[in-house]
Amino acid sequence: MKKAVIIGGSNGIGLAISKNLIGKGYYIEICDRSGPEEGVLPAVSFHHNYCDLLDFNEGLLTALAYDEDVEVLMVTAGIGRVADFQAHHIAEIEKMLTVDTMSTLKIFRIFYDRILSSTPFYAGVMGSISGWMSTPAASVYAAAKAGVVRFVESVNIELEVAGTENRILDVSPASFKGSRFYGGKNDLSITGPLADEILNHLFARDTRFIPQYEEIFKDVLERYHNDPHEYGLHSYQYKKDSDRLDNSRKVKIGYLSGTFDLFHVGHLNLLQRAKAQCDYLIVGVHDSGAWKGKETFIPLEERKRIVGACRYVDRVVDSCREDSDAWDIYHYDRLFVGSDYKGTERFNRYEEYFKDKGVEIVYFPYTQGTSSTQIRKTVLLKTKDLEVK
Repeated sequence: MKKAVIIGGSNGIGLAISKNLIGKGYYIEICDRSGPEEGVLPAVSFHHNYCDLLDFNEGLLTALAYDEDVEVLMVTAGIGRVADFQAHHIAEIEKMLTVDTMSTLKIFRIFYDRILSSTPFYAGVMGSISGWMSTPAASVYAAAKAGVVRFVESVNIELEVAGTENRILDVSPASFKGSRFYGGKNDLSITGPLADEILNHLFARDTRFIPQYEEIFKDVLERYHNDPHEYGLHSYQYKKDSDRLDNSRKVKIGYLSGTFDLFHVGHLNLLQRAKAQCDYLIVGVHDSGAWKGKETFIPLEERKRIVGACRYVDRVVDSCREDSDAWDIYHYDRLFVGSDYKGTERFNRYEEYFKDKGVEIVYFPYTQGTSSTQIRKTVLLKTKDLEVK
């Protein structure tokens, strides 16, 4: 059975490519955060694998790369927006480069033995015309896609020198309709014809496909290369005049505080759940557990280093006396806390304080069976047993 792996195959052009390949007799392994809408693809012709490129699942992709029935790999997942550079939070910059560039290159490295072999293998990725020229008001997206198109251009030379006929296709369109990527809805009647063109180039083992190249982008690229500065000024003004600039904040900032003494899986679960509901997680660490009437065993700076080493945490700070004081500094959107605080005087006060500030308080259940208190009791009991013996 012929198989194809489509990264981002549940939406937009990835969905259209998936449907086209099913029509060609392929079984589709869709890797995406959610599956396609019910009824769009025949259920017997695809399998949805949960895949978040911000939380790279090397095991899943390695297993697919080792599946000898897989002979097509297409990476269509990506994120981006039109905004001035100063409108991008550092979390958004990291997110865009991670999804559009880093994870994409990792995927091709995992599948590279298949691409490098003499057995026919068809691989492609959605680049962007932005990757071929300066793109003011989309600088981060352009940087991310420039990394992709230069990677493809470079590696295809290596493949040629290695003697294989396999290549990686760079598909570099401008904006197009029929995709959620641009804020619209999936419309296969619009994206279907483009998917047909992409697959024609993919199976021909071409290295580059720029839709509407002869009609539009040949001249655009010539004008850019002739005078990059003048072209950039014109490009920026066009985006501004057409109201495409969106400099609003897109990042959700989360905050939680705790002592994090004797770090355990309950702490890890709390941080993981919090990060899943925000883009940038700030964690305040208390200097001691005295405010809860508890002794701390690990010094503050060591606890901060431990928390900061967790991949779910973006920034570690000394906690404020009150979480509401921390909002005055960090202007977070979500405050995370354990469910045992719900209904307490302190958090009833917070809920009132945050009513007009657009802050959501999210209560998480604690991990049953594990707590710093239980660990302390166990350690103290063990110590006493040893003293008695």
